[in-house]
Amino acid sequence: MALPNKPMGETKAVRDPAVEEREVDILIVGGGMAACGTAFEIKKWMPEGMKVLLVDKAAMERSGAVAQGLSAINTYVGENGPDDYVKMVRNDLMGIVREDLIFDLGCHVDDSVHLFEEWGLPIWKKDEQGKTLDGNKGKKMGTLKSGAKPVRTGKWQIMINGESYKRIVAEAAKKALGTDNILERVFIVELILDANVPNQIAGAVGISTRENKVYIIKCKTCMIACGGAVNIYQPRSVGEGKGRAWYPVWNAGSTYTLGMKIGAELSMMENRFTPARFKDGYGPVGAWYLLFKAKSLNGLMENYAASDVAKKELEKYAPYGTAAVTPTCLRNHLMLFEMKEGRGPIIMDTVTALANLAKTMDKKELKHLESEAWEDFLDMTCGQANLWCATNTEPEKKNSEIMPTEPYLLGSHSGCCGFWVSGPDLDWVPDSYKIKADNGKVYNRMTTVNGLFTSGDGVGCSGHKFSSGSHAEGRMAAKSMVRYAKDHADYKPALSKSNQELVDLVYKPVRVFLDNCNYTTAVDINPNYIKPSGMTMRLMKATNEYGAGTATYYMTSSKNLEIAMELLQTMREDCEKLAAGDLHELMRCWEIYHRIWTVEAHLRHIQFRKETRYPGFYYQCDYPGQDDKNWFCFTNSKYDAKAGKWDTFKRDYIKIIP
Repeated sequence: MALPNKPMGETKAVRDPAVEEREVDILIVGGGMAACGTAFEIKKWMPEGMKVLLVDKAAMERSGAVAQGLSAINTYVGENGPDDYVKMVRNDLMGIVREDLIFDLGCHVDDSVHLFEEWGLPIWKKDEQGKTLDGNKGKKMGTLKSGAKPVRTGKWQIMINGESYKRIVAEAAKKALGTDNILERVFIVELILDANVPNQIAGAVGISTRENKVYIIKCKTCMIACGGAVNIYQPRSVGEGKGRAWYPVWNAGSTYTLGMKIGAELSMMENRFTPARFKDGYGPVGAWYLLFKAKSLNGLMENYAASDVAKKELEKYAPYGTAAVTPTCLRNHLMLFEMKEGRGPIIMDTVTALANLAKTMDKKELKHLESEAWEDFLDMTCGQANLWCATNTEPEKKNSEIMPTEPYLLGSHSGCCGFWVSGPDLDWVPDSYKIKADNGKVYNRMTTVNGLFTSGDGVGCSGHKFSSGSHAEGRMAAKSMVRYAKDHADYKPALSKSNQELVDLVYKPVRVFLDNCNYTTAVDINPNYIKPSGMTMRLMKATNEYGAGTATYYMTSSKNLEIAMELLQTMREDCEKLAAGDLHELMRCWEIYHRIWTVEAHLRHIQFRKETRYPGFYYQCDYPGQDDKNWFCFTNSKYDAKAGKWDTFKRDYIKIIP
């Protein structure tokens, strides 16, 4: 069911919302690429009579990280092998990854890409002479599945015309699942354990963002795939551009908070991604490096990455720093090194790159090349194209700055934080990588909570899935969820909280507002409550200054982390006074609540790991180097809701692929 777009203005919140109860076998929370993969796949395996429901905070056509479009699919194995894929991910993430999860995904990801093409996604191809055919011109070369050669910008990336990428994928998901099994514009804010069965998912509660209604849903198994976390750190953009970020602004860390609050084990939450992007517009740099062969220069117009100074610096982080492909975090590290030495800013030399490519082209081909330079943004980051126009920037005539952004938490891009999940039940997968459910069986991609699955950004220790990998992982989780539901056919979920308790919980910010809003003449200034916008500013200031944000060149220390923890504790206490006058603010209240919990997990992991494993993404100044002797391991954590305590601990890394 898709509710209409909201009318002018926000819908006022009421004290007592309507309540709608649902009971299904399988609940899918999220509407991005991973959830669409699950939605597309799941009915193929469900027996007759089994019920499924997908709940998305947004609308699936434009939900998730691919919402605005993409100019490339970043994970297509093709002529490579799954073992090569493992080695690439392992190198980029500084050695500590779950190789079972990565290899497993590498065996399946191409099938999702072939489906995208079948559904109508235009994929660039090479013709018989090796020239590029973009868009629908490439159709005459046949499909990837039939052997057509994609236009690669690197070993793993293929170019697409992807403005409508998400719409294409969502349409297939909706058609497969059926619109009667979909709730859009409903925000799941809490998961609920069973009242009688320990450590068993039993349901969820959510709020409509279009009407005063609370949804209480019972389920036998659930998948959470709500993206990573954005706006947990202060963005570099200010003023009218405050909401501009690299990852989607609606990703509030809900995936992590929903699971951790009911005891699901997290892993590698210290890992964050601070991508280098075109300054201010957050435009992607990948195509410029890989397709256009551009180089980044320092402020002295030197190719700093090829200098002896850079080589010496990278040698400190061997074997990753001396690998054939420098890991993403170390490429950032070199940028920051140059800027701190006074040799900034960092420049993307678009002029030379396009001039070099033009040497072998005629006028028509050159014009097409210039169009591709713009299209890279128009396919996925329109704001960067607007900024180029506003600053009279023609890439063939004027270079642009690039800059590392504020940090993000995710598990599907060049980051690997998320949940500790079970690998596949295969003989080559170590027992310590398998999670056994209450019946002794192993279910691929299940968390440490029985019946709770995740995929995409939710799966820890295995980044570089990107859009295609997230979709494929969602499909893989679908099969496991159906098997779990069939194996637990006699299970009757019983929620550990009553309907009234759940309504009181999720509508508390509304009641706080209604009880106190008449005390002052300015609705946003009140001694009895705080609005989510104010809490957001508090969180961003704390993380930026004490949690290794842009303000400190991504540096923190043990003392700074202590202060950050004190501030987060105060924020969590003050969240009891969050206030919402309308449904939009109610959504924002729950988003900032999720963000605060997610950031706490992140900083607790940095506090626990006594080394700097990802220089360029963050620096722990008390432990500036890598310590492979003591910290070549996974760092995991588990929150005990009853005791209100965290437990942070190590898990062994096991090398599978030589």
